[in-house]
Amino acid sequence: MGVLRIILTVIFMIDCIALVALVLMQEGKSAGLGAISGAAESYWGKNKGRSMEATLVKITKILAVLFIVLAAVLNINKF
Repeated sequence: MGVLRIILTVIFMIDCIALVALVLMQEGKSAGLGAISGAAESYWGKNKGRSMEATLVKITKILAVLFIVLAAVLNINKF
């Protein structure tokens, strides 16, 4: 049981670091000053959300669920 706990703890720490990095890599949801001049509605602005930003959001959701599950599993046998 001790080896499994160590492995899960290492996975949990890697998940925490990856989750922080992915959240910091994402752009803000507000359009900012680009919305005033219409730059947010350009061709590249529309398609960017489908590729890199959408991938970052999906990976962030997966890592967040993994974070919650690992936190619960590691906390079950704490007592």
